[in-house]
Amino acid sequence: MTAPTTSAGQWREAAAARLRIARQLPAAGTAWTAVGLALSVARGVLPVVFAIAVSTTVGQIGPVLHAAAPPSRVWWPLAAAGAALIALQLAEAAQKAVGEQLSRRVDGHMYRRLIQASLSTREITPLEDPAVLDELGEASHELRFAFRTPGAAYAGLIALVGPYTQVAGFTVVLALVLGPWAALVMLAVVLLFRHGQRGGLRRYARVIRDVAAIRRESRYLRGLAMGPAAAKELRVFGLTGWLTERYRHVYRRALAPVWAERRRIYLRPYLAYTAAGLLGVAAVLALAGIRAADGAYGLAGLALVLQAVMALIRLGEFYPDSDTQTQYGMNAETAITAFETAMARHPEPADTGRSTAPAGTAPAIDFTGVRFGYPGAAAPVFDGLDLHIPAGRCTALVGVNGAGKTTLVKLLARLYSPGDGTVRADGVDIADLPARDWQRRIAVVFQDFVRYELSAAANIGFGAVEHLGDRPGVRRAADAAGLLDALDALPAGLDTVLSRAYDGGVDLSGGQWQRIAIARAMFALYHGSTVLVLDEPTAALDVRAEAAFFARFAELTRGRTTLLISHRLSSVRLADQIVLLDQGRVAEQGSHDELIAAGGRYAAMFALQAERFADDPDSDPVAQKVG
Repeated sequence: MTAPTTSAGQWREAAAARLRIARQLPAAGTAWTAVGLALSVARGVLPVVFAIAVSTTVGQIGPVLHAAAPPSRVWWPLAAAGAALIALQLAEAAQKAVGEQLSRRVDGHMYRRLIQASLSTREITPLEDPAVLDELGEASHELRFAFRTPGAAYAGLIALVGPYTQVAGFTVVLALVLGPWAALVMLAVVLLFRHGQRGGLRRYARVIRDVAAIRRESRYLRGLAMGPAAAKELRVFGLTGWLTERYRHVYRRALAPVWAERRRIYLRPYLAYTAAGLLGVAAVLALAGIRAADGAYGLAGLALVLQAVMALIRLGEFYPDSDTQTQYGMNAETAITAFETAMARHPEPADTGRSTAPAGTAPAIDFTGVRFGYPGAAAPVFDGLDLHIPAGRCTALVGVNGAGKTTLVKLLARLYSPGDGTVRADGVDIADLPARDWQRRIAVVFQDFVRYELSAAANIGFGAVEHLGDRPGVRRAADAAGLLDALDALPAGLDTVLSRAYDGGVDLSGGQWQRIAIARAMFALYHGSTVLVLDEPTAALDVRAEAAFFARFAELTRGRTTLLISHRLSSVRLADQIVLLDQGRVAEQGSHDELIAAGGRYAAMFALQAERFADDPDSDPVAQKVG
């Protein structure tokens, strides 16, 4: 996001951000906002009332002491000052409570905006764009800090009404006692200080946004150091020292432009603002002294003028809480808006609605002339891919790493769209199908499947979330994956949270998590999915578990169009058809026996793997089953 370089542009940007924050009124609630405004106005008026009451008390002490006036002339204004002070304390406490309520309501809305934007596309391409990730990182990072959120900015804007009301009140007091010119001079001093503060804070916040990419790396490194995922490798490989030094280096890179901007903001500009302000204050105080010496007003008037001047100077203080809340909160709102804009730059391919998803039957799938490449990649992954996957049969994909096997799965699941060519199901272009309808037809075990920190039942039931309450179906899927006994043995059975981060929660072994992913796909099959995709489904299973899985493989895949990806060629020979991908195209295709007889690349790869098991056939569970 490019920042404006001119003062006018920066002012317009700040005004636009304030307007966007103010538009959160529906989320904050009209009633809560009205209460907040009333309290803020009271916090602005009460100090003026207090100053007038105290000045009146001071002015009446002499006459009362000399018996020229009754004691009530002191007690009444003193009581008014006390009442104003108590009311001010109550108003400030109430303002804080109301501000927290406003902040929570607005931030809840902002979180929903952020989540909706993150999930707004059925494709995952936008979330792999570095520019989008920078904006998402900034938005989510700012929302973690209570005083840097859009809700805090909204509450801060409401709270700022109080200081400006106070400025107006004391300016009127000075105009009545010293005259309009003195009041205008002090008003100019306050506005000058405010201009310097707000402008400096805007520039400071902007330069922080400009180093978003560096800060994202810094957060990643900090997460590595503080999280459990990398704890073992960091220690075993002796990476703790390297990580500490790397984090220090990246952190300094992020801070360097920030500190440079701070020096530009706080040196000469602030000296100029301070000098000009002090001249204005000195002129007003000199005028006040001259008027008092001339007898224009008495002790009460002088006390009131001094209180008004000091109050106005104090209102020009260095970054009050409401300023930092509004500026950083607007920064967070700007980040959310920028993220939404960045997501919008990746237009969602429209569902034409020209067709409906094949219902009830396992479809034949055809990739025809498919071309696809990742942004910035030197060469496409697929360059004219033609592939036929028969209906109700098992097709295995093999190839070296980077051949495009997992990318093909994502194209099939409409997580990517081909740059050219078509993917058809029973002759219907899947781009013409409602995305969600088509995705309901696919059950996938991804190689990098998700480990949800939720109950075991939810982890399995997410395969068909519309049927999440189908507990018998969940148990059946867990049993099919060979996991039911292990889940029943957990402290709360299927309701046990699968994370040690929660009370009563447990973690599973890698193999058990793999079975959870398989069970999730089975649950989807039980509820209407007719295409099964298995991307390295046994990568985390031990030899016996893998043998048990493939012993039931035919039963699990019967009647479903199945796509099996595995580096274990002894596993894929169970498939009806094997496809070898190479350089974005189908290099070889046929049954295991046909490809072995052809003596091509598949045969060479199979022979190479077979040598590993020649001395230990028990280590190849599928060989045991086939043999």
